[in-house]
Amino acid sequence: MTKIGTTLPRCLVVLGSSLLLFAGMAWSADDKDRSDIDKRLEASAHVLTEIMSTPDKAIPDKVMNDAKCIAVIPSMVKIAIGFGGSHGKGVATCRTRDGRWSAPAPITITGGSWGLQLGGQAVDLVMIITNDQGMQHLLSSKFKIGADASAAAGPVGRDAAADTDWKMKAEVLTYSRARGVFAGIDLNGSAVTQDKDETRLLYGSFIPFQDIFDGKVRAKASSEPFLEAVRKYSGQSKEHTREMIGSSFVRPGSFGRAHC
Repeated sequence: MTKIGTTLPRCLVVLGSSLLLFAGMAWSADDKDRSDIDKRLEASAHVLTEIMSTPDKAIPDKVMNDAKCIAVIPSMVKIAIGFGGSHGKGVATCRTRDGRWSAPAPITITGGSWGLQLGGQAVDLVMIITNDQGMQHLLSSKFKIGADASAAAGPVGRDAAADTDWKMKAEVLTYSRARGVFAGIDLNGSAVTQDKDETRLLYGSFIPFQDIFDGKVRAKASSEPFLEAVRKYSGQSKEHTREMIGSSFVRPGSFGRAHC
């Protein structure tokens, strides 16, 4: 009896220690994953800022101002040698009913290919959803470019008028570059889906695309660099400033007090 009595507590101690060890490992993995998401949000902001900082190759202001959704995939990589597929993770945001940008939703894109001339370099990709139909495809949580939504390389130049029929021809405009050099990429056949695992890590639970893009979710602090870049280059920051200035002048009684 004495032997059994002394052995049992030892087993409990070992079992408890093992559970604590596994719990610590799981916590460390979650912490690392969350750090990766934060880095991806920051990288997405950096990619958009760098592209828009090259006036002759930037996305036209007209395209950015009219965009329904903006998705950025930093460092998309090949998953095959030569003319093969590709895979990347990024984030997307859409305009809500009040015209503001939603909290970002983690996405993945798989498929597509680019030429041998790019070798094994990673490619930064920006996708602009141009109309309501393209936005609905994105809200479906999974769509295939070329089959569900048409895509085309977007016009370039910050000051470009973009007054061609680009808006009628393509639901998705793409901008890609490798090591700072703009390069073509064929996204036909690529599948864009919601990254459910990273959505859980970012928001604490799974939230569908629809709820995120409808503005029902509050953006996390780590999302602010990305959203700030989107607002800056889509003209929303200027609009918001005008609204604030305008509201300060129409405050009831303000003019009367100023002239007294």
